[in-house]
Amino acid sequence: MSHRAAWSSLAAAGLLFLAGCASEPTRIQPGTSAAETLQRLGAPTGRYPLNGGGERLQYSRMPAGFEVVDIDLDASGKVVSVTQVLTEARFDHDIQVDRWRQNEVLAFYGKPYEISRVSSFDGTVWTWRYKAINERRMLYIYIDPTGVVRRYHTGDDLEFERIRD
Repeated sequence: MSHRAAWSSLAAAGLLFLAGCASEPTRIQPGTSAAETLQRLGAPTGRYPLNGGGERLQYSRMPAGFEVVDIDLDASGKVVSVTQVLTEARFDHDIQVDRWRQNEVLAFYGKPYEISRVSSFDGTVWTWRYKAINERRMLYIYIDPTGVVRRYHTGDDLEFERIRD
C-alpha cells in the first residue's frame, strides 16, 4: 500500500471516529442550542415538554441497546442537562413509586424494551435493558391499571444466556 493510500485510509477512519463522537448524545455540552443538538444528533426518539417551558429530547437505544439519554432544554432552547438515565445508581433517586404515572415513565425512560404481565400483579410490567459494570441487566417497573407506578426492581438479563445456549 502506498503512503498516499495509507493516509487516505487513516483520514477516513478518523472522520468516521469523529462522526461517531459527534452523534453521541452524552457528548452534548450544557449551553448548546437545540438547533445544534438536533443537527449533531438527528431526530430524537422522544420529545416531551418540561415544566417552565423547556423540552426534553430523548435518545433511546432500545430495544436492542442499553442506554437512554435525556437532554433537557430550558425555555430559551439551550441544553441545561444531559443524563444517561438507565443506571442503577439513579433508580432509587429517580423512580417515584406511588407518584409517577405511565406518561412520566415514558418521559423519563422512553419506550420500554418490553411490556408484559405477571400473575402476581394486577397491571403491566414495563422492562428496559441496561448495563451495570458490563453486566446485562433489566429494570422492571410495575404500573397498575390506573397508570400509577407501584414498584420496581432490577434483575439479570437472561435473554442473552438463552441465545448463547
